[in-house]
Amino acid sequence: MTDIQRKIRRVLEAEAQAILSVAVDQAFERAVLQIERCPGKIITTGMGKAGLTARKFAAVLCSTGTPAVFIHPGEAAHGDLGLVAPGDLIVAFSNSGKTREVIELIHLARQLGCETVIGVTSHAQSELRALSTVLIDMGPITEPCPLGLTPTASVAVMSAISDALAIVIMERKGFTADEYGIRHHGGYLGSRARAHNKMEPSETPA
Repeated sequence: MTDIQRKIRRVLEAEAQAILSVAVDQAFERAVLQIERCPGKIITTGMGKAGLTARKFAAVLCSTGTPAVFIHPGEAAHGDLGLVAPGDLIVAFSNSGKTREVIELIHLARQLGCETVIGVTSHAQSELRALSTVLIDMGPITEPCPLGLTPTASVAVMSAISDALAIVIMERKGFTADEYGIRHHGGYLGSRARAHNKMEPSETPA
């Protein structure tokens, strides 16, 4: 194995270990139930790379039968907060739990009647923890970046957590391939969903 290959393997193993180290506790169950029972909109948010994960989470939820929308924390203070209404639920991603724009968005959303916040964070002491009605703890994470700064393992954990939530909610809803295909009319996934729907019961894969 070359030096480059060893370094690639080290990063992959660090991210995989960070994901496997997440403690799956009752917070996950509460988060699933809160999202399922939300009478309003599911709003995801996060800044920087955590924001990209939040945007992806909203997209995955939408495609699997749970309508959701991403609000950029920086744009929220310039009018996008108008999307928030009483009964909505916020899922906030922040590794530090201290991101100013995210904390500000939550405070402002509460003024608009949005009371439920699911926080996804790592740091033990943060304002996001105090503001969250449900707190999903990512646990301590060591970034494989040689500077210890680039958020790769932490973002991998956020992404895995969001995927786990979306898939469990999808399963609990009994979301079907037909419903999936309606939401993926185009592209490869759409063609696969339509092909799945045309199968006879005896042809359905185990």
